[in-house]
Amino acid sequence: MYTSLKELELIVSKCDRCSLRATASSVVFGEGNPSAEIMFIGEGPGFHEDQQGRPFVGPAGQLLDKMIVACGWSRSDVYITNIVKCRPPQNRVPTIVEGQTCIPWLEHQIALISPRIIIALGSTAARHLISQSISITRSRGHWFEYQNIPVMPTFHPAALLRDPSKKRPVWEDLKQVIARLKGGVVSEKSSNG
Repeated sequence: MYTSLKELELIVSKCDRCSLRATASSVVFGEGNPSAEIMFIGEGPGFHEDQQGRPFVGPAGQLLDKMIVACGWSRSDVYITNIVKCRPPQNRVPTIVEGQTCIPWLEHQIALISPRIIIALGSTAARHLISQSISITRSRGHWFEYQNIPVMPTFHPAALLRDPSKKRPVWEDLKQVIARLKGGVVSEKSSNG
């Protein structure tokens, strides 16, 4: 077991377990509060993330920042990472094998951070954390679990940029997260994955 995120990041930066590293400019490990109560997990780095070596810094990341602020948090309060740490060529969806190859790094991140709640951004994150058969459209807004941590799947910010009508459902999902974090009443919608 790794003793710190810094130690883990150093190991992950040298990873070449799959072919994604060969075409990526950088390994995008993740960033934020190492003791965060909330952990956002997306699909994988895009062009801007690959260039800067930071998660969610492009247009979808700017929207995610606004979502975080709307919840009453700052980016430094939460932890943000992805299923895969290297950008898939042409921003394609990571394959199941690529995700499974990279997921042990994510498991170590989760163990070190020990978040109270995970927010799975988009279908790729939800499929790797909950079930390969999950549908984000049907499952968003429902609680699941990953390693005994509550997981709220919701639409990826990139989906909101393509279809602004998804903003309201995402806000409803985030309100459930806020309520659960505060120990308030949470919607009765719940499932185990």
